[in-house]
Amino acid sequence: MKSAVETLSPTRVKLLVEVPFDELKPELDKAYQTIASSIQIPGFRKGKVPSRIIDQRVGRGAVVQEAVNEALPRFFAEAAEAENLKAIGRPDVEVTAVPLADGEDFEFTVETDVRPEIELPELDGITVQVDDVAVSDDDVEERLTDLRQRFGTLVGVDRAVETGDHVSIDLAARIGDTDIDSVEGISYEVGSGNMLEGMDDALVGMTAGETKTFTAPLAGGEHEGQDADCTVTVQSVKVRELPELDDEFAQLASPFDTLDELKDDLRSQAEQAKKFEQGVQARDKVLEHLLEVTEVPVPDGIVEDEVNSHLEGENRLDDDEHRAEVDENTRKALKAQFLLDALAEKLEVNVEQPELIEYLIMSAQQYGMDPNQFAQAIDSQGQIGSMVQEVARRKALAAVLEQATVTDASGNAVDLNELVPEAEDAEADGATGAAAEDVEAVEDVVEETDAKA
Repeated sequence: MKSAVETLSPTRVKLLVEVPFDELKPELDKAYQTIASSIQIPGFRKGKVPSRIIDQRVGRGAVVQEAVNEALPRFFAEAAEAENLKAIGRPDVEVTAVPLADGEDFEFTVETDVRPEIELPELDGITVQVDDVAVSDDDVEERLTDLRQRFGTLVGVDRAVETGDHVSIDLAARIGDTDIDSVEGISYEVGSGNMLEGMDDALVGMTAGETKTFTAPLAGGEHEGQDADCTVTVQSVKVRELPELDDEFAQLASPFDTLDELKDDLRSQAEQAKKFEQGVQARDKVLEHLLEVTEVPVPDGIVEDEVNSHLEGENRLDDDEHRAEVDENTRKALKAQFLLDALAEKLEVNVEQPELIEYLIMSAQQYGMDPNQFAQAIDSQGQIGSMVQEVARRKALAAVLEQATVTDASGNAVDLNELVPEAEDAEADGATGAAAEDVEAVEDVVEETDAKA
């Protein structure tokens, strides 16, 4: 097989491929067998129809088309690999010559977006500045309030609804004369904004037993995005009553005997969290620096497809302002991916199976899914390779971050190895230990994927 590449832009090429007849002939033979098994010719057993009869009755063109459709993806992949092209997106294929007679070659061209060649900057000498670690009384108070909220109790009140109240409501939606949905006795925190648009405004000021109607776009189902007449009835109003701040509360909510000890611990937690934020800041700033000093072209076709897919999912294809925002974010994300892919190659990053399993379990937890089911879903979608690529990107950025000089706003050196909170370490270790069955299940999925590959 011969191939040649014509560069159309930094992110798009035209690949010309010539396949000798002898290389396509095995696929032609398979095509004859497939067609022979699917037709019935008088005087011949099914599956035993000679090639010349198939050419007469069905036509040589149908056989060639069957062979080409089966073989073209493989020939394209082999040609791309031979030319060291990293094809992405949807290729545009044009068949330019087919072997309608024995001995004739098969030729085709493919226009495809490719991952651009990137000239990476020097990775030594990168310096970034992060915020100082400064814990205020307000930081401690915020954590203390969160803790009190967890141990608070809901108490009924006889007054109008206010933001922050917990209400029990009945809710129904109609479009025209059609009842869409209705629920009774659901609990909702007013102001959380996680249900229907405009519902918080409707609820504030209502009292138990009162009913109000408002218009809102539905958030899900077959009528998602359509405006509906929504009726809400308040059944009860409750407020969260917080426990008193005293030693008794400290003993209830923590392993400490006194409130002062609890506050000291919360201050340490806040300090450790801010140190962790320094690490996140450093990582993000290193990536921003690399993007600023590196030219990374992005395929317009890939951007357009992703933007349209995103807007279609939100039913906002005609929202030009939002389209511009999504376009900008998509381009930035693709630039970061291409840059980190190039870094991973330069640094020869390898992803070990335990690293992949850890990432899959972490991702499953973020989506609130069972790790085994998540891994199987990813595998069925053919996305395990993408997960491996994402782990490689993270490792590549971490390797660059290790070489960077990080200082805080006061000019003090920041040791990134000290920025992982002990609490998070313990939580991660506990999750790993408690999820031994999950690790084994995900490991099985990964091994099956490797075996298929």
